[in-house]
Amino acid sequence: MGPNGYTDDELAAMMTAAESDLVERKQSLSGNATEKVSRSICAFANDLPNHGSAGVILIGVTDDGKCAELEVGDRLLKRLADLRDDGRTLPLPSMDVQRRRINGCDVAAVVVHPSTQPPVRYEGRVWVRVGPTVRQASAEDEQRLSERRRSADVPFDLQPADGTEMSDLDLGYIERLYLARAVAAEVLAENRRSLQQQMRSLRLLRGDTPTWGALLAFGRDSRVWLPSAYLQFVRYEGPQIGDPVMDEQLVAGQLPDVIDGIRRVLRFNIATRIDISSGAREIRTPDYPIDALTQLAYNAVMHRDYENSHVPSRINWFSDRVEILNPGGLIGSMTLQDLRRGDTGYRNPLVAEIMKNLGFAQRFGAGIPLAYRSLAANLNPDPEFDISHSSMRVVVRSAQ
Repeated sequence: MGPNGYTDDELAAMMTAAESDLVERKQSLSGNATEKVSRSICAFANDLPNHGSAGVILIGVTDDGKCAELEVGDRLLKRLADLRDDGRTLPLPSMDVQRRRINGCDVAAVVVHPSTQPPVRYEGRVWVRVGPTVRQASAEDEQRLSERRRSADVPFDLQPADGTEMSDLDLGYIERLYLARAVAAEVLAENRRSLQQQMRSLRLLRGDTPTWGALLAFGRDSRVWLPSAYLQFVRYEGPQIGDPVMDEQLVAGQLPDVIDGIRRVLRFNIATRIDISSGAREIRTPDYPIDALTQLAYNAVMHRDYENSHVPSRINWFSDRVEILNPGGLIGSMTLQDLRRGDTGYRNPLVAEIMKNLGFAQRFGAGIPLAYRSLAANLNPDPEFDISHSSMRVVVRSAQ
């Protein structure tokens, strides 16, 4: 396999060979095929046989390996690519979607790479590939997948928080509320595993030690271990730091409390202008759309550098603008253009997964594009980004 996936010759062989634990064929995405493709993506990402090779789904091929004469256009490719970021498969799978010409047939090839953080779940269920079939994983399968992880190669929020214990987490919240959001109800009903085993499967524990992501999300007092894990809000009377302070708040606690606190503070400070000059009805125009500010603030919580910085995330509210400042620049090779398109790259994949499961993110990569759209609809200028290797500042200017 080459650096960009399978070669044409390799795909040609897969097109006509029997389906296996590395190959699946679909004629189209009609009917329930999209659901089956999503399950297969999850299964290939889990790589239960531990091949270490990507699994491939060929769309536009019949069961016997012939051309299905499917139109492989941009719309189909986008539908397939969106299956990665719709938030139903967690943690996010690594996959490529390509239009290929194989044996004189146009096909869409979905190449799914093995996850470094199994088990991967689709809609709260772990799916695995056994020969040519996709089935729900057994407890033994999940245990095999969990044991495959290695802490030295994982992001900070997935590493064990040495020195902490399970008692440092709000186990009641996890058991009562989070498990029901992260795991399908039918699976929970049939599940006879202990709370510890379920938490390990969800990457909240490494052995019996909480991960940093679990501590950030559900820690009884996460600031004991991560003193800068909070958001500082300051509202100034004028346009610059040094002007009189009108309001100052520290938003801290477990992740759900932080998210709720952010939205509450932002909503309280938004001013709405009422225009009744038309006579027909009043027109209400906020100086900032709440959806734009919350998405940008949530993005700060999700993507900040918790490992290497002792500076909190900050929101500075001035008379003419709002600035959101965050330790940690863009991850990897991500660019501002990638952000605006909705492409995704995660410094804290577990934090992102927890936020999605708790309902604070609708789909991955949607936050920044939504902020742009909300600002444009409210007649605010586009947000301004100032990005360095170690920090990011977003400036949102008032519509009034």
